[in-house]
Amino acid sequence: MAILGTLLKKGIMLRESLEQLYTSPADLQKQELRNLLIHCQETKFGHAHSFNQILTSFKGPKDEYYDSFKSSIPIYDYDKIFEEWWHKAKDGQRDVCWPGKIKYFALSSGTSGASSKYIPITREMVKSIRKTSMRQILTMSKYDLPASLFSKGILMLGGSTDLKKSGHYFEGDLSGITAAQIPFWFQHFYKPGKKIAKTKNWNEKLDEIVKKAPEWDIGIIVGVPAWLQMLIEKVIEKYKVETIHDIWPNLQIFVHGGVSFEPYKRGFEKLLSRPLYYMETYLASEGFIAFQAYPNRKSMRLVLNNGIFYEFVPFTETNFDEDGKLKKGVETLKIDQVKEDKEYALLISTNAGAWRYMIGDVVKFTSIEENEIVITGRTKLFMSLCGEHLSLDNMNKAIELVEDELKIDIREFTLLGERSGSMFAHHWYIGTDDTVNENELRDRIDFHLMNLNDDYKVERGSALKELRVSVLPSSVFYQWMEAQGKVGSQNKFPRVLKKEKAQLWTNFLTEQNIQTS
Repeated sequence: MAILGTLLKKGIMLRESLEQLYTSPADLQKQELRNLLIHCQETKFGHAHSFNQILTSFKGPKDEYYDSFKSSIPIYDYDKIFEEWWHKAKDGQRDVCWPGKIKYFALSSGTSGASSKYIPITREMVKSIRKTSMRQILTMSKYDLPASLFSKGILMLGGSTDLKKSGHYFEGDLSGITAAQIPFWFQHFYKPGKKIAKTKNWNEKLDEIVKKAPEWDIGIIVGVPAWLQMLIEKVIEKYKVETIHDIWPNLQIFVHGGVSFEPYKRGFEKLLSRPLYYMETYLASEGFIAFQAYPNRKSMRLVLNNGIFYEFVPFTETNFDEDGKLKKGVETLKIDQVKEDKEYALLISTNAGAWRYMIGDVVKFTSIEENEIVITGRTKLFMSLCGEHLSLDNMNKAIELVEDELKIDIREFTLLGERSGSMFAHHWYIGTDDTVNENELRDRIDFHLMNLNDDYKVERGSALKELRVSVLPSSVFYQWMEAQGKVGSQNKFPRVLKKEKAQLWTNFLTEQNIQTS
């Protein structure tokens, strides 16, 4: 019980977990916001937005502090907060949105936009991520696991820890920044180890891990599903074995995040000799937001007392336009005002200097009592050409159902909106190495989407006249990502491509002489 024993001796993660368990969400969040405001009241952002006055409102009636907070600070997306504030910290200015100088910037995967984004990372944020990670490890005590597992290695497939020095700061993947600062006691368990973790070339890193794989006794793997699946396939091919359990017989847990795992599950499990426990995390470049706290649940527990204050914007046509952009004068809610089974776009204020920041994710509460959420999509990664309101959750579920029905492994997929004469069409690009009839695949996707989404069903009888499906080798998707400089670590293929990215994709297929339907 080496890992658990160390954590239990430290005690702090256990105390924080109990604090969240026995304190009201509203009280926890009020305290978090107060702490953030106190810490930042002398920053440039704090002076510009009257943090001192907001803090005085905490003495008033129940919700006065929140009314003061949201009336004093506008809602920011990345472009707005970077142009007004974060670029100053990137240029080396101190005390911009967080006290002191920002030493690290994480390059986000840029799934929704055209390029990578620079997200500030502070010492306090790294500490919070570490503490939440350890809290999640403590939840493994709820699983039926042998004590010996907690002395096995943990393979974390992340970005390079050899960060790029750029003027006043270092830049790299969040996974690379945090892995470079893991506590000394954890280094014994951490794989691939410091030397390989510094490797910048993604393919070289995978090759080095493959070489070392038989020397390690891995019990837990951590990473984005697509890249871990690719790594495991390489290991199996290299050593001519049937499954990864022939190399790592004690592998029992897969901690994943970044994308829905369900579309990958069927193909992933072909690489195993026995089932794994799957644990989902919600770790974004802006902070560690939630983690799966119980086995056999698909929901995650929102972390309410570790450096993040949350707000929720109902994800409706009243608040968002057809491109997923926020309208003016929207209603925002705090944790004690949300309802179960309603979709909300997430705003966060953090201990890295994000303030009322729209992270771009859409979540739904499955349990208010236990603060359990699922991610249902992205504010911009949905399709609504003519009112069909097709969510990322709908797409993932339809693909999962089709995989089970047709007994195929769909590695990647993406959706584009197109014209069909004077009407509209959806064009699905499906990445699979299995043989499948495109017409049958199209019909089954269409069938399941109509069952999942009433708006889609209505529009399929009117303005959404056509559904097109092009089946491609899965390697085509990874080649495009490589061409975009998005290989490895936290990068994932966008499930919806619009405007510039849609054009880049279709141009790529033309340049590669790849025929599509």
